[in-house]
Amino acid sequence: MKKPMFTVEQINAAHSKVKSGADFPSYIQEIKALGVTHYEAYVTDGHIDYHGDSHTAKVPAKYDATAIADTANIESFKTELVAHQQGKTDFLTFIKMCATYGIEKWIISMDQMTCTYYDKAGNEILMEQIPQ
Repeated sequence: MKKPMFTVEQINAAHSKVKSGADFPSYIQEIKALGVTHYEAYVTDGHIDYHGDSHTAKVPAKYDATAIADTANIESFKTELVAHQQGKTDFLTFIKMCATYGIEKWIISMDQMTCTYYDKAGNEILMEQIPQ
């Protein structure tokens, strides 16, 4: 059975329920149920490309472009990421932190339930399992 194609509106509705990093796992389950197989989130302006079986929905930029540091500061990033996942920072604070510490984007894989962060050169900085 072919999954129906998801829309930007469906994704935005699911995302609107996320108030902190602690809400992230349930969001992933919801968009996975819509048929999303993976997505790429870009720190520079917040645009996200959601991919499914031969289908892509592009969510446009959410905020003004921000510069990404040329060199990743992995240890500082990991420390701040944990704080965000515990609900101690909001999303824009998290984005600014990613930019400061050289994170250009992250890719979420629904099949593997991983979130992988990358620097500007495309190097993998950190891969985490998403709690289920």
